[in-house]
Amino acid sequence: MQQIAIAYAAALFVLSVITFLLYGFDKRRARIDGRRVPEKTLQLFALFGGWPGGLCGQQYFRHKTRKVSFQITFWLCVLVHVATVAGLFFVMSRSN
Repeated sequence: MQQIAIAYAAALFVLSVITFLLYGFDKRRARIDGRRVPEKTLQLFALFGGWPGGLCGQQYFRHKTRKVSFQITFWLCVLVHVATVAGLFFVMSRSN
């Protein structure tokens, strides 16, 4: 169980760094009117565990903080991710 928790934490860290960088890249592209990172991509990275980096990226780059529809979807992704992980860890801890 401890090995799984460590692997999960490492994956979460890597996904968070990538997500943070995606927010910065998207903000930069928005400023120069370039090709943007699709919102769906940002949301999927949040859903799969990059949400801490996404949250930091939103605040640091001041990006996607006022778009209500994006924020609702983002927080739903966070909720689904946390609930899924909590459920999996609960089931795994009960089976040991």
